[in-house]
Amino acid sequence: MRFSRTLIPTLKETPAEAEVVSHQLMLRAGYIRKLAAGIYTWLPLGWRVLRKVERIVRQEMDRAGAQEILMPGVQPAELWRESGRWDFYGKELLRFKDRHDHEFCLAPTHEEVVTDLIRREVRSYRDLPLNLYQIQTKFRDEIRPRFGVMRAREFLMKDAYSFDVDEAASIESYETMRRAYRAIFDRLGLKYSMVEADSGAIGGSYSHEFMVLAATGEDDIVSCAQCDYAANLEKAAAAAPAGEPATPSRALEAVNTPGTHTVQQVAEFLEVQPNQVAKTLIYLADGQPVAAVVRGDRELNEVKLKNLVGAAEVFLADPETIQKVTGGPLGFSGPVGLGIPVFVDQELYLEPALVAGANALDTHLVGLNLGRDVPQAVRADLRNAAPGDPCPRCGGELTFARGIEVGHIFRLGTKYSQALGATFLDAEGATQTIIMGCYGIGVSRIVAAAIEQGHDDNGMILPLAIAPFSVAVLPMAASGPAAETAQRLYGELLAAGVDAIIDDRDLRPGVKFKDGDLIGIPLRLVVGEKGLKNGQVEIKHRAGGEVEMVAVDQAVARLAELVAQGGGLAL
Repeated sequence: MRFSRTLIPTLKETPAEAEVVSHQLMLRAGYIRKLAAGIYTWLPLGWRVLRKVERIVRQEMDRAGAQEILMPGVQPAELWRESGRWDFYGKELLRFKDRHDHEFCLAPTHEEVVTDLIRREVRSYRDLPLNLYQIQTKFRDEIRPRFGVMRAREFLMKDAYSFDVDEAASIESYETMRRAYRAIFDRLGLKYSMVEADSGAIGGSYSHEFMVLAATGEDDIVSCAQCDYAANLEKAAAAAPAGEPATPSRALEAVNTPGTHTVQQVAEFLEVQPNQVAKTLIYLADGQPVAAVVRGDRELNEVKLKNLVGAAEVFLADPETIQKVTGGPLGFSGPVGLGIPVFVDQELYLEPALVAGANALDTHLVGLNLGRDVPQAVRADLRNAAPGDPCPRCGGELTFARGIEVGHIFRLGTKYSQALGATFLDAEGATQTIIMGCYGIGVSRIVAAAIEQGHDDNGMILPLAIAPFSVAVLPMAASGPAAETAQRLYGELLAAGVDAIIDDRDLRPGVKFKDGDLIGIPLRLVVGEKGLKNGQVEIKHRAGGEVEMVAVDQAVARLAELVAQGGGLAL
């Protein structure tokens, strides 16, 4: 491909709308252009990267025995009502009616559609196992789309679904997909981590996320250096502290604390540490009030609370609800005497005397002992894990890193097959419910994650496997020996199966170098008259900046070798 004949509208300045590096560089490099909030057109370079990611995903899914299909992007409301998700999914589900007044939605995911397909086509245990996948556009009406294609409303996703006769077979399918995902991310050339995760709105009992490691990542990854434990922050367990619950050390007493609304204000007023304060938060769990209590210097983990109470959603109560439930205003809530379920983080039981709100204006309790004063409370792991916490598996020290979720695999069990009646006849002729699994990869999100992981001040540093081109051929002159040699080497690279582009524009070399660095081409072949006088051309590596001077007649072989080593793909 020739640079002069390809739509590559690079920008010198960073657009004001772009907040993160990947969004900035994708706009500047001419990968994407915005159509509407969270909706983008993919231009030739971006589309080539997307297709290379897609090809690797497809090859490894096929190798794992999955079969590709294509399901509709428009789905009838009836299927979602059968599964119970039409109302539960919320406003992210874009709903509309057709001319006949029938309700539909734009697909954010395809559990209902694929389960409907299977219940119509599978009859016997002989038809199983099955694993069906697709690579298709999804739409989720994010309330605040941001970060370019990182959190877009319209995006490209690979979703796969396994169907098995029993739990043992389902576990085998899950492990097959886990191995396939590792192969995919290994081939993509990305540094990643597989972590335990919460299943969220998809449902299921067991899941893992695949996170691309990047300092600018939006998710916390919790891991142990001494064992293979790794989880995202939502899922990471805070190990139960050693020791028995503390016995009371003083009587419970109400004290006046005027104007102290925050943990820090209370701690300073009463001359205690924030970790001696029991922070009580009032939540609505599926509309019903509950109290959650954590140490004053800790953060409550809402996912843990949601799972503990078995709710579809939880959110902080408004001040009016807090006044009604506790009898006191916001900022003075406490666990004593509440007529609602109370859930207390396990580490608070080690403290013999805590400070807590008294459910009255300008009043707090001192000397609180949870075992004595709130005997009805449920003891649980409710807080976010923190750096330095002991590993829940081996006791080693937990460390934190940042990552970007690009893949998620779930064991769904019978959540959808039971709701939609997807069954089969076993060997004895008895009706059984199909066991399902679900496996997603954010194809377009991978492109942004790769850029977040690989970039410098000059632009993108992409792995050979997914770069738009493996090699950029740069003649230092628009005519003459350099241009002629560059054209010949470009043709030989294409003949050798190397994915190359020649920058044949009549521009200064510096402009070509800047554009090549910006758009993330891993290898640069520079052909200049000075080098040709010595029978040499220059090969420069985008990552690291290493320069090799090679003989003209060895350049193609050397570049082909480098591309093969890096897993480069040609389209």
